[in-house]
Parts: sequence; C-alpha cells; structure tokens
Amino acid sequence: MKNVEYSPSRAAQLEEENSRLKISVQELSILNEIASAISSTLSVEKIIEMIVQKCLKHFHIEQCAVMLLDRNEESSDFHTMIRKADESKIDIPYRLDSQLTGWMIINKKSLLVNDIKTDQRFNITPDISVKIRSFLAVPLLTKGILTGIIGVFNKKDKMDFTGSDERLLSIIASQSASVIDNARLLEDHQALIALQEELKHAAQIQKNLLPKTLPELKDYQIYAINIPAKEVGGDYYDFIKIGENKIAFCLGDVSGKGLSAALLMANLQATLRSQIFFDLPCCETVQRANLLLNQSTDGTQFVTLFIGVIDLMSNKIKFCNAGHNYPILITADGNIKRLEEGGLLLGCLTESTYKEASVELNAGDLLCIFTDGISEAMNSDRVEFSEEKILDLVKEFSHLNPEQISRKILGSVRIHVDDEPQSDDITLLLIKRI
Repeated sequence: MKNVEYSPSRAAQLEEENSRLKISVQELSILNEIASAISSTLSVEKIIEMIVQKCLKHFHIEQCAVMLLDRNEESSDFHTMIRKADESKIDIPYRLDSQLTGWMIINKKSLLVNDIKTDQRFNITPDISVKIRSFLAVPLLTKGILTGIIGVFNKKDKMDFTGSDERLLSIIASQSASVIDNARLLEDHQALIALQEELKHAAQIQKNLLPKTLPELKDYQIYAINIPAKEVGGDYYDFIKIGENKIAFCLGDVSGKGLSAALLMANLQATLRSQIFFDLPCCETVQRANLLLNQSTDGTQFVTLFIGVIDLMSNKIKFCNAGHNYPILITADGNIKRLEEGGLLLGCLTESTYKEASVELNAGDLLCIFTDGISEAMNSDRVEFSEEKILDLVKEFSHLNPEQISRKILGSVRIHVDDEPQSDDITLLLIKRI
C-alpha cells in the first residue's frame, strides 16, 4: 500500500474540516442534552444550571446568564428578572442589564456586540466597559412571546463572537425556551396542587372552629348556617355557655374573603372566647376585643360583630352591635325592631367605646341575624337581594321554626342570583322563643 501524501493546503483543509466536525459534535451534544431535559422532570433551576454550564464550556466565555421574566410581578411584567449565572470575576452591571432587556423586549432578536465601548446603542461607563468587552444575547421566545434572555459575556481568549456562535446560541435558546416554559408550568401546577391541599386543611380547621352542635335550650329553637364563598371564609358565629342560666351568641363578618379573612376570624374567635367567660357586660367585651384586635392587625382589615347574651331566667337578651347589619327582631304580634345599639366596627379605632342595650324575648318572638353576603347577593343585573327582602321573608315565615325559615331565605337568595357565583360568605343565625 502506498503512503498517501497530502499537500500543505490539503492538510490544512482536513484540519479545518476535523475542527468543524469536532465543533458540530459538541454542538449536537449540547442540543441533545437540552432535548433530553424536555422529557425529564428537572426543575427550572436545574435546567438553567445545565444550560449555563454547557454554554460556558462550549463558548469559552467568562460568564453566562439566563434571565427569565417574572410572571408573578403585578406592577410590570418585565420588571423583575430571575438571574442564574456562573460565578466569575465579573458581574452583569445593572445598567447594562436593564438596557439589554429593554432592547430585547423591543426587538426580540439576537444581539451581538464585540466592542461594547464603541457601540452606540448602549450607554456604558468606562469602568464597566473594562469588565465587559463583548457579549452575545438571544431571546427566549415561546409562541412569539418573550419569556427571557440567554446572554454570554467575554470570550476567555479575547476573540470575537462569531456568526456561528450566534447561530448555535439561537438554536439553544429556541429549544430551551419550551423546556424552561414547560418546567415553569409544571412547578406552577405542583404549587397549585400544594396550595389546594393547604386550603382543604384550612377549610377543615375553620369548620372545626364553628360549633359542632347547636345549643338545645328549654323554650328556645336555634339554628345557624355558614356558607363560605371560597374554601375558607371570614364569617363567624358561636355559642358559649356562661354558667347555668346564660348563653352568649355572636356573629361576625371579617372584611375580605379567603385565607387572610379566615385567619382574622380565628383570631376573633379566640379573643371573644377569652373575654366572654369573664361574664362582663357585652359592651365591655366588645371594647376589649376591639383593643386586642387593633394590636394584632395592621389597620387594613375590619370586623363587624353582633354579640348577645340570653338570660334564661328572665328571657332578656343584652346585646352590643359593633357596626354589623342590624338584626331583625319580630314579635309574635308582628312588630319589628332593629337592634342597632353598640358602636363602630372592630379594628377601626383603638379607643372606640360601645353601648349595651337589652330586649325581652316573649313566646313566639324571633331574632334573625345575618351577614351582608345575604343582603348584598347580586344577580346578573347587579341588583342586590336587599335587607328589605330578608325582612319580608322573616315576617312571612315567622310562624315556622328557625331551620325552615333559613331554608326559605337561602332558597330565595338562590333564585335571585340565579347562575351568578357566590361573591361573599353567607351566615345566618336565628333564635326563636316558643
């Protein structure tokens, strides 16, 4: 076999081809690893770390950064960036960071700068330009929407970024965008499932805070129901026995809905229970509760509260109304009284003072206490159910027992709102002397 001799030009050509082949193999390796991540369960952070490390190794650069737009930022979709970069001797200057992202948001295409000091598109101070000589940035696009940026900075050999570098980084970005987006969606889904589980537990805890059974009293019928608008709510009712001949009852409505309202409701319950056992006048119990509530809240949440104490010997109710919808007292002969006496809602002013009043319950008298989730329930025409309708229903069905009256009221609310979703917590408490 004859030895094959290559001319210097042919040898140089083969070396160049081998070099291109080696680069192509490296490029395919990078792309293969990113493609493998598509079918994996890697987290967003792990995927970004992989992209950063592969870019650092292949492009022989000092730094690589993957910047993602924060989808949870309410003030601006493009304000907060999540950055994951390799540790190196340089940091991405904030001014460059904001200019780069601003340019990318507008243009949504790759950007190659080999001499940042002379590039007129960026206003870079001399000390910063010493640190960053050149960079290449490409957008992460998902269905044409910018979701982030991959940026590589300063080749270690001080060579320029090339069109081949730009092509490969664009391919990496094209594959990475969908991988990262899918990973973020998966993490969001997992977080949502975890939140739903937490809300289920919270709903069960809140349900356990409400009375498990209603009090059974001689000569009295009592019924109460709570229907939260969400998994957990801010309405609250309670019955607390005081000695042998008294029983306290209360109904509160915390401003807002959801978890924050539920937490304040639990706080309110603990506060009231600790105070009611002292058997103080209702006005003093409410005043103390208001003081304690002000100390544990930030002034942005409030509570309306009606509290009463039935003396089973005299059949009198002493009560205090702290900014709540006026309960309806309808007597056996049809007379109506609204229980207004009390003061401001809780959490409004630390030094609020409250008044106490009393009424007597005779045989056939009915007391109806409700939250604004009933009176303000709206239909598709934005018409509220109204307190007037509650009053009419209580008058019409006062001969029934409290549970039957509750069904009539809530059934009428459902007819009124029709297909409109429940927008507020609903709570109803009825006490009738028989």
